[in-house]
Amino acid sequence: MGKKFTAITVGLLLAAGAAQAAAPTAKTPRGQQVYEIVRKWAPHVQEVYGVEPMDWAGQMASTFAGADLAALSAAAQARTFDEMSERLLSRQPTTLEYNQAMAANPTPDALGDAATDLVFVPVTPCRIIDTRVAGGVIPANSTRDFDITDVTDYAFQGGAATNCNVGAAGSFAAAMINFIVVTPSTAGYITAYPFQASQPLAATVNYVAGDIRGNLSVVKLDQGAAASEMSVYTFAQTHLVADIVGYFINPAATNLDCVSTSVASFSIAANTVNFFNNPACPAGYRATTPYCWTAASGVYAQGSGYNANSPGSPTFCSWQNTTGSNQTTFGGNVCCRVPGR
Repeated sequence: MGKKFTAITVGLLLAAGAAQAAAPTAKTPRGQQVYEIVRKWAPHVQEVYGVEPMDWAGQMASTFAGADLAALSAAAQARTFDEMSERLLSRQPTTLEYNQAMAANPTPDALGDAATDLVFVPVTPCRIIDTRVAGGVIPANSTRDFDITDVTDYAFQGGAATNCNVGAAGSFAAAMINFIVVTPSTAGYITAYPFQASQPLAATVNYVAGDIRGNLSVVKLDQGAAASEMSVYTFAQTHLVADIVGYFINPAATNLDCVSTSVASFSIAANTVNFFNNPACPAGYRATTPYCWTAASGVYAQGSGYNANSPGSPTFCSWQNTTGSNQTTFGGNVCCRVPGR
């Protein structure tokens, strides 16, 4: 049987070699682990599943080739066939795979980024632009600039004579706007983009001659000192109507909102060591700092922390009473929350 297993192992390793820089042998760490797995479990596979060892070897070649050394080593030491299979199929990502995954997915460092982690504020749809009322038709192959943020009255752009419930919010990073082109002269498109930015190769609304067509779009806005924040290019001469339905404001750092619980008293028996859970935090708050205090001589603090074994993981104070009588200790919590906007 030794020769048979050796032949199987060599065949496996040669097959696995397609995924390696050089085909391993039974003397390499990979080859030795594969040999141990095959030597141990090929008879089991033949007896229980009726699969010839050589056939099983061929079926497992790609698995052995793809498994990392840690998984192979763990599989070789497994005491049951199911445990061997589970360990063999579990592996850590390679450095290349890890780097690729990190590049393709956001990291915790990206949270709170002023350019990407914006907060959407919906508003009742409100007209902010109507060139039929003010400004006149936009000529073909031209751009017109518009004021979107911190406006008290949009009537100068043909819009509502109000701030549309966004003017008082001040500067914001982007807006969700429903654009409508009205009776363009020929087929074409409009493109809305940040004021003073390069015009992107994109269309906000595509239209044909004489169309009345709309499209809901999110437009990034210029946040500089200029009054205008958005530009709109049109290929053909057209009127433009725009209704704002919401806007995106930059994230704002907020201070923790913290409160202190009441102070509770606890009696610790003579010559004992004990701990006491501190008062619970109000709903919506979490304990952040326990405080422990006593005026009794001969009573010593043994530490404090979170009691993970109790619902809500309250904080606790631990004490040692070295006196011959009961003594009183005190405990409380500082509780905090992250306030909403």
